[in-house]
Amino acid sequence: MVDGQYGRGRGGSADDADRTGVFRRSPGGGADEIEKLFRPEPSRGSASGGAGATRRIPPVQDDRPPRRSASSGGSGGRGRHGPPRDYDGSGRSRRAREQRRRRIRTILVLALVVLVLAPTVFYFWADARLNRVAALDYEGRPEDQPGTTYMIVGSDSREGLTDEDMQNLRTGDAAGKRTDTIMVLYVPESGKPSIISVPRDSYVPIPNLGENKINAAFAEDLGGGPTTLVQTFEQASGVHIDHYVEIGFSGFVDIVDSVGGVEMCPEEAIEDPKAGLDIQAGCQEMDGATALGYVRTRATIRADLDRIQRQREFFSALISKATSPGTLVNPFRSVPLVVNGTDTFVVDDGDHLSDLAGMALAMRDDPNTTTVPVGSTPELPGVGSVVLWDEALSAEMFGAMQEGQPTPARAPPD
Repeated sequence: MVDGQYGRGRGGSADDADRTGVFRRSPGGGADEIEKLFRPEPSRGSASGGAGATRRIPPVQDDRPPRRSASSGGSGGRGRHGPPRDYDGSGRSRRAREQRRRRIRTILVLALVVLVLAPTVFYFWADARLNRVAALDYEGRPEDQPGTTYMIVGSDSREGLTDEDMQNLRTGDAAGKRTDTIMVLYVPESGKPSIISVPRDSYVPIPNLGENKINAAFAEDLGGGPTTLVQTFEQASGVHIDHYVEIGFSGFVDIVDSVGGVEMCPEEAIEDPKAGLDIQAGCQEMDGATALGYVRTRATIRADLDRIQRQREFFSALISKATSPGTLVNPFRSVPLVVNGTDTFVVDDGDHLSDLAGMALAMRDDPNTTTVPVGSTPELPGVGSVVLWDEALSAEMFGAMQEGQPTPARAPPD
């Protein structure tokens, strides 16, 4: 290349360039011309427009998030770039989220403990409220037998009733207590349970009293009671009783009211001023007071036999209502039911709330209903009308119970 292709030296200007924009080199000024070629152009916005003004390049803006480096201080510390790793994009720390999870776990564990312990505590509290008596404690009892038996006694005890209650319920004000109902619930080893009514006028031998009506065995004024009643039945039948349950007038009324009443469907109208009862035929809801009169009245054609049948039917309906989901899952019914039941039930000193539950479940299992077979109903001097058991048929029934077998099916007495 020839020397004329470059500018003339350090002192040259832009005018030294030819129209093609190529500087002409002057002899000896090659380096200066090259430096001038790469020198920044004067700033167009400069007020002076001189050669001293230079164009400034603005810094590059980097919108990318800062990159963490290995020296940022680890998972828990703050490095040179960005927040510590304990924080997520929403600003909540991992530690706070972990504390929240721990609180939720604690609440769930406490709730589970309450769900497990509350029923257990309630069970033992209710079990301790049961009234207990040594009903099954005497010498010479029959040996234990297969199956399970409950003696269920409805007494005419007025305990817990005010004078006004006794007047409204037509219970009278007699002192002491006698049996108003005697039933035996029998649960065989296999097969359906049976509810067996024992006529309270059954004429049987009673320890220390001689032969008399079986309800006399329960009379406190005659020296009787639960133990004497159990002993009388066991010796007359040869059947071993496993559990004893007793309820009085007041407890019966409270339990019926606790479940919201019980529906019954009498086939005929019954009016009995002595029992405070005046009902029409047909299905109807009975409250506690009406139900008490219904199971006590004898103002029908068959008198005590009708009464026994009504008692079995009502008791089965009551148990069915008490163990229904509508009662059990409703605390406004189930809690008063348990409280009233444990306040008023009298059980053997070896019985517990679990035994009552077993009785209720057995009675809910559509049991057979029958009566101790009756042979005759004579009038005896000084005693009145009594019931004599049919020796052959009653022996057949009690023999099946002693063997743990279902009781023979038999139509109710006419």
